[in-house]
Amino acid sequence: QVQLVESGGGLVQPGGSLTLSCAVSGSIFTMYTMGWYREGPGQQRELVATIDNRNTAKYGDFVKGRFPISRDNAQKSAYLQMNDLKPEDSGVYFCNAAPSELAGLMGVVCAWGQGTLVTVSS
Repeated sequence: QVQLVESGGGLVQPGGSLTLSCAVSGSIFTMYTMGWYREGPGQQRELVATIDNRNTAKYGDFVKGRFPISRDNAQKSAYLQMNDLKPEDSGVYFCNAAPSELAGLMGVVCAWGQGTLVTVSS
């Protein structure tokens, strides 16, 4: 069974940077499009960024180039480099593994990590 473990959250001042990591185990990493989502206080979960196994990335509109996503297939990990952080970026950030279409037909299912808290405050 696939497992996702996030790390890298914490408290940072406005304008600062953090790098989130998501380590994947228990499955074939390249079967997944990896993604980051977040939930702000009282808000619905929203897309931050995704990256497929060809390194094609997509971003939420609010990112505006601040949060590049990357993956390392050898390390079975995905990363979110968060720059120029703002207080409104605070929330719980979740890693997601979404199976490719073929993997989905083979019964591979979507998985979520437990989340990591990011707090942007002075």
